[in-house]
Amino acid sequence: MAGKKAAKLPREAYERELLRLQTELVKLQEWVRAEGARLVVVFEGRDAAGKGGTIKRVAEHLNPRVARIAALPKPTERERSQWYFQRYVEHLPAAGEIVLFDRSWYNRAGVEHVMGFCTKEEHQLFLRQCPIFERMLVEDGILLRKYWFSVSDTEQQERFRRRLEDPLRQWKLSPMDLESITRWEAYSRAKDQMLVHTDIVEAPWFVVESDDKRRARLNMIAHLLDSVPYHEVPPQVLRLPSRPPSTGYERSPRDLQTYVPDHSAGL
Repeated sequence: MAGKKAAKLPREAYERELLRLQTELVKLQEWVRAEGARLVVVFEGRDAAGKGGTIKRVAEHLNPRVARIAALPKPTERERSQWYFQRYVEHLPAAGEIVLFDRSWYNRAGVEHVMGFCTKEEHQLFLRQCPIFERMLVEDGILLRKYWFSVSDTEQQERFRRRLEDPLRQWKLSPMDLESITRWEAYSRAKDQMLVHTDIVEAPWFVVESDDKRRARLNMIAHLLDSVPYHEVPPQVLRLPSRPPSTGYERSPRDLQTYVPDHSAGL
């Protein structure tokens, strides 16, 4: 018998623990920079599974010069003629960097395969080459973490409905997203086949239950932190200098510059 569904995590508890975990992420970032480590985190899952919101919370307090998000657009004609993994390789981190892939090379195992954007032969070639590619990354010293965000069909449909009704989030939806509702089983089969071929010892998949977005975010971040052997790096000691004496500078008259109108005055 299936276990009882957990109650939605209260906001106060969520925000308190999120802040603690984000503080640890900053420590992880400083360790990556100090040690010259290279960390890649792959976020995959169905549309509206909560990947984007989790990535936002992971990166929220990190230095964008150290931790960057890679969300690649459709491949160009030139990129389509390249080795499939080539366009992703150039986004891999150098020493002291973290890259968060908002979808990744696994597009070929999911949307490209289900929607017919690649041939069966290209799909099979991907399933053969992907474990080899990822073993090469790990053997070269890259820390690779892969997360699959799992959302139920009813919750996904409800999130789509809310996005359709919210003018601030309608941009998140595309006709292809909505078509995924009618192809639920095809995506499920594609995911199962992908896991069989790419859930390898060197780079295993970790599934994040994401019907409750708050729990999903906390669980994923906590797992990432636990999986990396980082330690706190003593921060650089900084002191605020005293302001030097004035040398006679006078600010230029306000009427010589164009200021933004005070919109807030009318509120």
